[in-house]
Amino acid sequence: MALIARIETFTVPLPALRPFSISGGRVDPVRVLVKVTADDGSCGWGEATPIPAWTYETTESIVSSIEGYFAPAALGHPLWDLDGLVRLFDRTLNRGYSIGMPLARAAIDVACHDALARSRGVSLGGLWGQRRRDTIELAWIVTGPGSVEEGLAAGYRHFKVKVGLPGQDPFTTVRAVRQAAPGAVVWVDANQAFTADAALRLARRLAELDVAVFEQPVPANDLAGLRRLREASPVTIAVDESLRHPTDLATFVSMNAVDVVVAKVQRVGGLTLALRQLHLAEACGLAVWGSGLTESDIGLAASLHLFAAFGIGTPVDLNGRQFLSSPYASGLAVEGPVAHVPTGPGLGIEVDEEWIRRAARVGR
Repeated sequence: MALIARIETFTVPLPALRPFSISGGRVDPVRVLVKVTADDGSCGWGEATPIPAWTYETTESIVSSIEGYFAPAALGHPLWDLDGLVRLFDRTLNRGYSIGMPLARAAIDVACHDALARSRGVSLGGLWGQRRRDTIELAWIVTGPGSVEEGLAAGYRHFKVKVGLPGQDPFTTVRAVRQAAPGAVVWVDANQAFTADAALRLARRLAELDVAVFEQPVPANDLAGLRRLREASPVTIAVDESLRHPTDLATFVSMNAVDVVVAKVQRVGGLTLALRQLHLAEACGLAVWGSGLTESDIGLAASLHLFAAFGIGTPVDLNGRQFLSSPYASGLAVEGPVAHVPTGPGLGIEVDEEWIRRAARVGR
């Protein structure tokens, strides 16, 4: 029985392809990569995306949480016991509003999944016994003037529009996207930027533009506002930041306050809890859309496996390759807007550890 023997963190500045901002601020191309090694030599990789504009976790807090708390607690734990690892981490850093340090936890959880599946010679889908798709279609993220045209030129058919940015007229931005791509699925994401009243006013205008979903328009803890929006909005409301733990989804279901669940690996602390949350969503008859945190190829591969497991057929927001490159990784096939779900062992990608170690040293 393989036991977790070592957990290492690497803070790596990745090459940026273009700037990216959300309503809370700029998203930087620094990622915390995590390697988990078992005592039988099995190893795997995970990733955390520090976005203080999106959540409370910073690069420094992710690294200190892993090195000072999660890693010491996990040493000697059976690699196969992913459920037990969740409970162990719950005891190590207790939950606040819903979960403690989910991005840091997600990096370790994904790395353990990768190591375990590699040790058994199967992909993540093979490990779970669940895979319904071989490809996932990506949406292009619209961040400013000219962005939609760039996406169309790259072959993208569907678009996610970030709204709530400083100085932006959200309706004008979305209207320009609809005019440029009349047949596209258009998905609007506010990242908690509005009050419930302001969001409802915008939703009524967005309805004339045939917007598919309006994602997280209000703060994550405004459950009453989200419920009111669901009841009154002519555009379907999707929930992202509010669902940091499977129990959060249970609360929303009991309140009759959710129609669309946004799946996101890092938000819920990794694949173990993401699987639980999506099984619950599916059992409750809710629609599931897919999103990420601008991950590089480690996080991208993990999300592709998760979304393929649940057969997500709508365009997903896995935008890492739009904004940064992953010189450390190979084997992940993305052709324009179509990502092929890896079939090799574990995450199904190869990692150049020496590149990561060099980049981490340079980044200090």
